[in-house]
Amino acid sequence: MTDDRGIESQADSGWVMSGVAFAATMLLMIGGFQVVAGLAAIINDEYFVRVRGYAFDLDITAWGWIHLIIGLALIATGIGLFSRAVWAGVVALFLVVLSAIDNFFFIPYQPFWALLLIALDVWIIWALTRPRALRR
Repeated sequence: MTDDRGIESQADSGWVMSGVAFAATMLLMIGGFQVVAGLAAIINDEYFVRVRGYAFDLDITAWGWIHLIIGLALIATGIGLFSRAVWAGVVALFLVVLSAIDNFFFIPYQPFWALLLIALDVWIIWALTRPRALRR
């Protein structure tokens, strides 16, 4: 849609809508990966290598439950974003920030994977904070 000056409205921009759709897809994927990592840590406590002398030394099973809960919440929020629910945008931003913080603390256990998820979380934050990205 264009305004009086012939400028395309960002709310109707394909770039913005593609960003929200991609963010929703990434939420589903990241949530699924978090669930798998959480289940791996819960089922087999020896799956992740323990780091000695790490300041945030939680039990691997505790990390597993944290990943599992965040992952399930991310999946539910991704489904909400696909349905264009208004609540999903705000909840997605909160959960993605929480996921990034969680993965920051998880870097010593799985460095490459945690950094990749942090980067994807940052991209989702960018996509969802575009002006009018979540308006109907």
